[in-house]
Amino acid sequence: MEGWDPNTKSTLTQIPLLSTKAGPRDGALWTQRLKEEYKALITYTQMNKSNDNDWFRISASNPEGTRWTGKCWYVYNLLKYEFDLQFDIPITYPSTAPELELPQLDGKTHKMYRGGKICLTVHFKPLWAKNCPRFGIAHALCLGLAPWLAAEIPILVDSGMIKHKDDASTSTES
Repeated sequence: MEGWDPNTKSTLTQIPLLSTKAGPRDGALWTQRLKEEYKALITYTQMNKSNDNDWFRISASNPEGTRWTGKCWYVYNLLKYEFDLQFDIPITYPSTAPELELPQLDGKTHKMYRGGKICLTVHFKPLWAKNCPRFGIAHALCLGLAPWLAAEIPILVDSGMIKHKDDASTSTES
């Protein structure tokens, strides 16, 4: 955690660490891991709301907890930019981090792979590997998606690659 700003350190230390090393093929152990994941996500969401920093909603979209969908947003120049968020839990989870996808931004930045998967290889993947199995979905959002949005969304807005929903509807009405 050296070199991190105090706010990131504080946030990260408040998200519960997970202890069950289990993936989707591990039956009852996976169920236990999912309970830990939900606990960490609930804690992280409550913490964000209490700090007036609410920026995502996700939930498992299948009973097995292997497919997750939701929304995330970023406020830039007092405008809220909202995106669909989705990811699958890899079979090798938690050894392998989930690949977070923002399909609406596919092809709009070089820091993204096909299908809208955000690039997390250089900074996040080594951190995930070092902290396996203690990191989970909440940690991926906190240390992966949040900094990616903060770095990329202002550039995409300023370059005209993405438009605010109000700007888009105004230009189509003209």
